[in-house]
Amino acid sequence: MSTPKLFEPLTVGPLQLANRIVIAPMCQYSAEDGRMTDWHLIHLGQLALSGAALLTIEATAVLPEGRISWGDVGLWDDTTEAAMDRVLTGIRRWSAMPIAIQLAHAGRKASTDLPWHGGKQLAPGQTHGWQTVAPSALPFNQDDHAPVALTRAAMNDVRDAFAAAARRAARLGIDAIQIHAAHGYLLHEFLSPLSNQRTDRYGGSIENRARLTLDVVAALRRVMPESMPLVVRISATDWADGGWTGDDSVRLATWLKAAGVDLVDVSTGGLVGGVRIPVGPGYQVPFARQVREGAGIATASVGLITDAAQAEAIVANGDADMVLLAREMLRQPHWPLLAAHALGADQPWPVQYERAHPGGAPRR
Repeated sequence: MSTPKLFEPLTVGPLQLANRIVIAPMCQYSAEDGRMTDWHLIHLGQLALSGAALLTIEATAVLPEGRISWGDVGLWDDTTEAAMDRVLTGIRRWSAMPIAIQLAHAGRKASTDLPWHGGKQLAPGQTHGWQTVAPSALPFNQDDHAPVALTRAAMNDVRDAFAAAARRAARLGIDAIQIHAAHGYLLHEFLSPLSNQRTDRYGGSIENRARLTLDVVAALRRVMPESMPLVVRISATDWADGGWTGDDSVRLATWLKAAGVDLVDVSTGGLVGGVRIPVGPGYQVPFARQVREGAGIATASVGLITDAAQAEAIVANGDADMVLLAREMLRQPHWPLLAAHALGADQPWPVQYERAHPGGAPRR
């Protein structure tokens, strides 16, 4: 029997992956002043035993004011680096799965309360609140405190903070870096004309609006080891009239490829609220295919991928090179192992769990 495409190896840049399943970054809102806690060791540790090819650390702020919420993970100083090192050391004791990190700045969608406290934005002066920044002084929600438009010097600080976090990630032995340029956060805010109304070199044309993202890519490529792949997550459409589109995403992906990006993780939305999104199984897959074919770059698809046969079809049909799973991994932390069994692939289980293998424990 031939190996299912989902379980064939894949090379992303110089990194060899065992299969085509990646665990997407998922915020846990459980950090303390940006520092990872025991929750992250437990959460990431169980996912590192899942049989996926790559585990991605949640959106990790490159500056304190770049956190989505006050409970977000950061990587901006020695204390946040030390906390992450402790978690990674614990995971690596039991798992050899490669680990990636998503570096992020939340822009105007920063300074929020924890989701289980309502998730609303906290204004400067409120407990756990701070002043947000953006390309233009346009709030995400009408009742949000308006962000401050970034100066050119502040934009350089953001670029340099991404590079400094990448250096720390390399020092921690992380295997790949993803830049978060999706879901309405800072880099996406620069990309979309709905949130970027600047009149300088970083606003107006798509070339100008993409400039900060490309500046960040170039800064990371200067400091990253050659052995580390670079991935960029984009929202391929804003699902809104006058916003960012799939065609825009192809142009951006073409520039990203030329700048040394190895793969584009294709998601959608998040920039504006109140839009109609045709949510359903695989609803974002066509955008991954559009970017893959239009820009000639490897892509990953994410969003309501829950079934092994569905995931196999995505990679076998050439819609994307890999799939990313998020919520389904929370529901079924060993989804890749179960998918391998369902598709007839030979995927090793942790020896401690072999007695639970659907095909029966191997004889020793």
